[in-house]
Amino acid sequence: MAVVTVSTIAAARNGATRTRNTAQRKYRSDSPYQQRTTQRDNPAQTLIKQAVDQLIQQLEAGKSEALTAYLAAMARFHNYSFGNILAIARQKPTATRVAGIRTWNEMGRFVKKGEKGIQILAPMLGYRRNRKEAEIGDQSETKPQPVLIGFRAVYVFDVAQTDGADLPVVEHSVTGEVGEHRDRLINFLAQQTIALEFNEKIAPALGVSYGGKIALLPGQTKAEEFTTLVHETAHELLHKAERRTMTTQTVRETEAEAVAFIVGQAVGLEMGNASRDYIQMYAGNAALLAESLEVIQRAASTILRAIRPEVEAAANPLTAAS
Repeated sequence: MAVVTVSTIAAARNGATRTRNTAQRKYRSDSPYQQRTTQRDNPAQTLIKQAVDQLIQQLEAGKSEALTAYLAAMARFHNYSFGNILAIARQKPTATRVAGIRTWNEMGRFVKKGEKGIQILAPMLGYRRNRKEAEIGDQSETKPQPVLIGFRAVYVFDVAQTDGADLPVVEHSVTGEVGEHRDRLINFLAQQTIALEFNEKIAPALGVSYGGKIALLPGQTKAEEFTTLVHETAHELLHKAERRTMTTQTVRETEAEAVAFIVGQAVGLEMGNASRDYIQMYAGNAALLAESLEVIQRAASTILRAIRPEVEAAANPLTAAS
């Protein structure tokens, strides 16, 4: 894990702008984000573009805490779609638990008068049969598969916008301690055939990803070791083949550290400001930032599903476009 500070990022940005812009021309033109946003009738991608454009403006204005707020939202709402996470973070960065009015009412809570809802997108599903089946009448026992036919705007409210019965207290077994999450992450790596070793020779790096193998520096605290392992796992999940060659080292380190920030927060670790030192750069490149946020969210969700299976199984989030 390379140590990247704000000053290092600034120097790298100033010294490598021309090279990075040249290397990323093809990357931007091939970007699924850019291609998707050309579809004006896609409300999910419009939602993402609005959020990312606003985030770019805040970063350009020197408000780097805005991106930290987005990552914190990913930690709290990682089961939601990418677009809806951005929408929640943009409209109410302090939100911790959201639900629709009906759900809150069923839990004995009611939205306070005058509160404004948080708009997200919910999928509309339908069933479609092909023309031949429709003409002859489908007599088979096979049920038609649900298909996505569009999206509709729905409104959710944060718990702070409601009053009423107390919510059940969720016990957090991790507060500065990694608990069983470390062992579960190691098991996940084994399932992915990614080897793990401890090696003093990698100093001063705390961890290194070799592609199929991770090395950690011995002697770290349990919390440091866990977040380092998450960081290197993110490299293993994200930075192979094309993505490794089409992004800069600064972007790759930022993505990996952002995943560590999200996972660490989600399991209750006190992350401090260490991860925030990485959350800079992108130089107004909205397409590249959107790409990074999306892969960050997916990688963090993959890791959290592996290390918190009981929590993820109990979750019942609203689903929508990503």
